[in-house]
Amino acid sequence: MKFNRWIIMALIVIIMLPLTSFSAQAHSSKSIKILLDGVELTSDTPPYVLPKLNVTLVPLRVISEGLGASVAWSQSTKTVTIESDTAYIKLVNGKKTAEVNGSVVTLDASVQSRNNRTMVPLRFVGESLGLQVNWNQLEQSVTLISSATLPDNGGNNETDLSSLRGAWVSSVYNLDWPSAASYGKVEKQKEEYVTMLDRLQAIGLNTVFVQVRPVGDALYPSTLVPWSKVLTGTQGVNPGYDPLQYMIDETHARGMEFHAWFNPFRANTDAVTSKLASNHVAIEHPEWIVNAKGQLIINPGIPEARAHVIDVIMEVVSNYNIDGVHLDDYFYPTGVTFNDDSTFRTYNPTQIASKDNWRRDNLNQFIAQLDQSIHAVKPQISFGVSPFGVWRNKNVDITGSDTKASITAYDNYYADIRTWIKNGWVDYVAPQIYWSLSRPEVKYDTLVNWWANEVKGTDVNLYIGQAPYKLGTTEIGWQSAQEIINQLKFNASKPDVGGSVFFSAKDLLKNPLGLIPELTSYYSRN
Repeated sequence: MKFNRWIIMALIVIIMLPLTSFSAQAHSSKSIKILLDGVELTSDTPPYVLPKLNVTLVPLRVISEGLGASVAWSQSTKTVTIESDTAYIKLVNGKKTAEVNGSVVTLDASVQSRNNRTMVPLRFVGESLGLQVNWNQLEQSVTLISSATLPDNGGNNETDLSSLRGAWVSSVYNLDWPSAASYGKVEKQKEEYVTMLDRLQAIGLNTVFVQVRPVGDALYPSTLVPWSKVLTGTQGVNPGYDPLQYMIDETHARGMEFHAWFNPFRANTDAVTSKLASNHVAIEHPEWIVNAKGQLIINPGIPEARAHVIDVIMEVVSNYNIDGVHLDDYFYPTGVTFNDDSTFRTYNPTQIASKDNWRRDNLNQFIAQLDQSIHAVKPQISFGVSPFGVWRNKNVDITGSDTKASITAYDNYYADIRTWIKNGWVDYVAPQIYWSLSRPEVKYDTLVNWWANEVKGTDVNLYIGQAPYKLGTTEIGWQSAQEIINQLKFNASKPDVGGSVFFSAKDLLKNPLGLIPELTSYYSRN
């Protein structure tokens, strides 16, 4: 049975209306948090749990005329009815059943009346009114997903993947997941992940790109690299479970895709080696490492070092049911001196004259070999890269974009994405176009047009990296959530754009400038 979105929204609005106080027995020690389609609903009086029945009760009150439904309360029969053109719901105080469009629905617990407020079981809201309900015991939160945000796929409950709607989940510095507060706490890490996943899905997203290799370590048991410090606070310590397998299972259970995101060459975010595990690459192979202004980088110019990174990635490809392998734009570091003169002399068999071209050739070899390795084992896996948003400026290369970016993927990261696309070494590119439609020197639409032209006529897909983290900043164009919506609308006008990826999950879920309801509404219509 399906209900219009207005009736679902109306009932959730009612849930959050104030209650007068109730007995201490029914009051949870921790306030219950409710999120509807990714947006946290606040109230001065939260719902409560009946301890003996383990049932959450929520308040029901007058539905506003503006939401298109009416409510009538009969004091004599203790009956509340909710009525509209398409729905008729009848609830009677003390009865463990309710009438919904003529059908009798069994309730988890009886409707109750407390201080002239009618209380109904939350499960009734979920099962009878088309809401998907996810309860997070650890966080004492309820995530509600309305049918309007869930695609109609003939009843198979799978997420619509006709266009990619993704989010990057950064683990480095514990940015998105897991939190530093969850160090060594398996259940807390699991609850944090599924809560985040449910909220992202409620918005309309169908894919996550989770950083499983932040700094030369791993969010999974590996024979090649140590456990990541983001799991326990100490690198090399077993967290007591396999986070990667857990995340894959939970993601797939929701009909979403899971792409394993690798930072290929960053070995450590600082130059301190005393806290690294004994099997970390900087300890086992210090000759592969370059200290680039306080960061340890695996030298891409050394063939054995490149092969090690490919082996690390292939361990995941071979052992896990991932949907994709994803690389970010951290290849050669920018804005710092990278001391690879001796490497240039030693590992240059074709005698490439320019060090810049030699660096690009190192990355070309790496991408081509990784592509071949992945698809030899699992041809169905998607392999892609998220480069810096500007390949080259037109004033340097006439075939570049009409932009004036201070750095570019080709000249500063030494990533020749054009060559990768032309040779089919990647299945997709997701350029990070983190500028607004009104930023003159790096206009969003100019760059989307350029990248769309690059993939046109190839088998390479194009997804655009979006920047919700910039909303509310002083940078030109980011003072309204409508900027993101306008960018998505522009993407939709380009046949070669196949979707978007948002940086990052945490920034998106902060609901910057009220983006979440706008984005949820946009995706529900498109």
